[in-house]
Amino acid sequence: FVFNSLCLSVSDAAFRIVPNRLQAFQYESVSFHCEGLDGSTQWRGIRNTVGFISACSEGTPVLSCTIHRAYPSDSGEYWCETEGGERSNSANITITGGSVILESPVLSVRKGYNVTLSCRNKTTSSNLTAGFYKDGLLMGSSSTGEMIIHSVSKSDEGLYKCKISGAGESAESWLAVRGETLQCLRLK
Repeated sequence: FVFNSLCLSVSDAAFRIVPNRLQAFQYESVSFHCEGLDGSTQWRGIRNTVGFISACSEGTPVLSCTIHRAYPSDSGEYWCETEGGERSNSANITITGGSVILESPVLSVRKGYNVTLSCRNKTTSSNLTAGFYKDGLLMGSSSTGEMIIHSVSKSDEGLYKCKISGAGESAESWLAVRGETLQCLRLK
């Protein structure tokens, strides 16, 4: 017999947030989507530590829920939950009444990939010089309002925020880095 291995990357695609960022401005809409990878997952709902979100569309294998006018009180950890009580990966969302947010990846980033962080001002879409901070220490400034972390590693994990002079600073968001997780099947 000849055995071969087929290795597949384990994906975080089951849980998505629109817009695809961990921070949002007050009154923005935030949508959560759960998708079963096998096509038959029975979703109970999308929830946080307080309870389930009520504005959801029924769906198998896809469930969508939207907070149409988000408030700072909507901030917190969110995840998908199945009828059997299983949880998807989660994301810690921050809704701010301030004027600056940090756009960073919702889910953990694979080691070796590039990550773009963007600093956004609520009142203007033009590029503004922004300072980027990790764990309270200035990493650098950018006149485009963006910073790229090349080939991320575990040492890049931490709390990130940004500041725009005269506009304010964002809340902190956690950037998680994971190694490549593979599922391998032996084929005859």
